[in-house]
Amino acid sequence: MSLTLSLDFQYKTSMEKLWSALTDSNKLAKWVVNNQTGQAMENNFKPVVGHQFQFRTQPSEYWDGIIDGEVLIVDEPNRLSYTWASGGEKHTVTWTLKDLGEGEVNLHLEQTGISNAQALGGAKYGWSKWCGELEKVLEQ
Repeated sequence: MSLTLSLDFQYKTSMEKLWSALTDSNKLAKWVVNNQTGQAMENNFKPVVGHQFQFRTQPSEYWDGIIDGEVLIVDEPNRLSYTWASGGEKHTVTWTLKDLGEGEVNLHLEQTGISNAQALGGAKYGWSKWCGELEKVLEQ
């Protein structure tokens, strides 16, 4: 059985600025960080369908520090989807942006293919923390 994580975040920003924070490798490194160390996860992400990328961080005794992905959908500035593979799991992450007006944007995250409740909880914790860091990037 496969589980799905679905989260929504609202930001006071523009669609363009939020899209850039989701797709620019340097900006991604500022908010997709190692939750244990707080260090940036270096990456070679590009918003190009078919592009294979990695996020890399310091390995630990529980994890090799590598996330592999492939870009599946780029619909600027509305939707972005990619695979997210790490620790023997492979998921699909889809971001959907919606302009709420008055300088607010809703960011919807859907992560599919999660194998169990523990992994679901870990994904929820990780993305919630990262999306808090994303808010800081958007304020810069």
